[in-house]
Amino acid sequence: MDPYLNDWLDLLLRWLHVIAGIVWIGTSFYFVALDNHLRPPERDEDAEQGVGGETWEIHGGGFYRIEKYRVAPGTLPEALHWFKWEAYATWLSGFALMIVVYYVNADVYLVDRDVADLGKATAIAISVGLLAAAWFLYEALCRVLAERPLLLAVCGLVAVGAAGYGVSQLFSGRATYLQVGAMLGTIMVANVFFVIIPAHWELVRAKQAGREPEARHGLRGKQRSVHNNYLTLPVVFAMLSSHSPVTYGHAHGWAVLVALTAIGAWVRHFFNLRHQGQTRWLILATAAVATAAVAVAVRPGDDDPPAGAETGAVPFSEAQTIVAERCVSCHSLHPTSETFETAPQGVVLDTPEQIRARAAAIEEQAVRTKAMPLGNLTRMTQEERERLGAWIDQGARIP
Repeated sequence: MDPYLNDWLDLLLRWLHVIAGIVWIGTSFYFVALDNHLRPPERDEDAEQGVGGETWEIHGGGFYRIEKYRVAPGTLPEALHWFKWEAYATWLSGFALMIVVYYVNADVYLVDRDVADLGKATAIAISVGLLAAAWFLYEALCRVLAERPLLLAVCGLVAVGAAGYGVSQLFSGRATYLQVGAMLGTIMVANVFFVIIPAHWELVRAKQAGREPEARHGLRGKQRSVHNNYLTLPVVFAMLSSHSPVTYGHAHGWAVLVALTAIGAWVRHFFNLRHQGQTRWLILATAAVATAAVAVAVRPGDDDPPAGAETGAVPFSEAQTIVAERCVSCHSLHPTSETFETAPQGVVLDTPEQIRARAAAIEEQAVRTKAMPLGNLTRMTQEERERLGAWIDQGARIP
């Protein structure tokens, strides 16, 4: 694909994906909060007509009185607003973005030759297959553990860990986080498409046919809606993680992903309880402590021997040669890579001054986290990483 066209598709699809995601997550947050704010109806006639709960809200300069029926109203309203397209638009735009960024450029973004030397077609097939497998495994767990939510949550977290570890043995660290996030996002949209919306249709069709709707359909839909609500923060983290090589670039990045997934769901639990009138500050405190513990655990130790400490003095000329051979094909004013027309993130390493100015970033990206070169497309060796690290540790000043 033409790199310039790819850049524009990336921009437009990412824009759409973020907007649709904001709307979908916003409705999830709102309706779960709304459900938790409901109180028994004040008027007996409302309860007699099937109203199970009500709440008063103020927003945008006006008051709203909202009622929720235990199952369904006596008569269907002429206009009934559905909430589904925000979910579908989020997933479709996200999958299109995966195609444009991770599949079209699978040899750069998806495959890491230091991990597994997969062909593009094989890597893409594995990625797509895992999206479907995630839904089938989740659905099987729900059918077995529907009445045991805590055990279901534990099994789900174990499954995320297994997926993270397994994918990390196939793809780059960056792609691992994105893949697991996409798997969770696929579960969420499949919940909407296969469970929540069909449950709504069951209620509507029963009323249209003059039958009394069965409450179990609505309860099943609500259960999956709550599951989606708890997955929102982990999915958002996974989708933003490409900007944080300190997490996915760690030797045990998959474990970091599991920990932050659990923390995200735990924080979401705090807000869901708060909407019910229960403020559990201990949840936020433990989440903060856990996040700090993860940050400390993945931080490179100041007492660790410098990368390449045993390699001896490394002159700048050698470091520049490594950068020229392994990095400049992308990070140049005139990239020779077929993937990029301009230097990614505007990082240019053509001159000695530019290399020295970026020494700390080179250490972070190429030496410590090995996030660069992307997919190790230029085959930077461990020895070269160590030599770069030694030059930087020597002050990046040796001529």
